[in-house]
Amino acid sequence: MSGTQLTVTLSGGGADDARAVVRALEGTFGAPDELPADENATVHMATFDGGADASPGSDAGAGAERLSAPVTVTVQGAPEAVRRASDTLTRAFTARDDGAASGDQEQERQLLLVP
Repeated sequence: MSGTQLTVTLSGGGADDARAVVRALEGTFGAPDELPADENATVHMATFDGGADASPGSDAGAGAERLSAPVTVTVQGAPEAVRRASDTLTRAFTARDDGAASGDQEQERQLLLVP
């Protein structure tokens, strides 16, 4: 996993809430592999590869949309990518940090985002 690759898993809320969270991360990580689309899914995922259009801090969390329900977000990747994602999401939404786990080269953090 590269230093900027990030995997985001979202549960709670609907596809619109998942898309709002993913869009909030685009200013930091660039476009994801795809936006959550399945209206019937209970868990949504997105992967960011941190392409050339991603510049740290650019419009991070700018114009974040409101959520319709609480969303649990798990971000996984290199420690720096996880830190940047957590910072972006806590600026864009009301968030509670539900903890982190670290491995040899990856970190995982869980946040609860509330409307």
